[in-house]
Amino acid sequence: MLKLYDLHRSGNCYKIRLLLSLIDLEYDKVSVNANAGENKAPEFLKLNPRGQLPVLVDDGRVLWDSTAILVYLAGTYGKGSWLPEDNYELAQVMQWLALEQNEGRYGLARARAIVLGNPTPFARLGNLEECKTLAYVALEVLESRLETQPWLVGAQMTIADVACYPYVALAREGDIDASQFHSVGEWLGRIEALSNYIPLPKAGD
Repeated sequence: MLKLYDLHRSGNCYKIRLLLSLIDLEYDKVSVNANAGENKAPEFLKLNPRGQLPVLVDDGRVLWDSTAILVYLAGTYGKGSWLPEDNYELAQVMQWLALEQNEGRYGLARARAIVLGNPTPFARLGNLEECKTLAYVALEVLESRLETQPWLVGAQMTIADVACYPYVALAREGDIDASQFHSVGEWLGRIEALSNYIPLPKAGD
């Protein structure tokens, strides 16, 4: 059975839990207490030398980094959905994963980490105003795409949507007002209406 090393409040971990739920995969969840330094313990560093979450173990094979895990789960268990086989659409998915890992991570995610006072270098070394500027770039790019189609790539939801969703939906926790981006708001609603949708982590969780 799949095993997920998880930090509940993390948007990156949530992406994996969301995809696992959407494709109806059973897994064992191992909660890691980052406040107690469990992610820096020698046994955990054997799984991920970066000391970060999430980590997925599948039949002895270990993967870390949320993007890598999403790609693996979609390709291995997605039954042809979630990760397009067409090379052009696949490349488009990679584009949106890149946006999420750049403007999304250093904008939306980092702003949230700073406002919530996360005790990590990622939060401490960030500048909130610079993060908010990047966050609005991400939201504007997403809005321009979602004005013309319901999902980021093709006619159905892919891991591009799964990856970009959490920190956009949590934008308010980073002191970012996304209400002006109406197509983004409708997209969030479509995701949250899915039958296997699971709730986002809340501040303080």
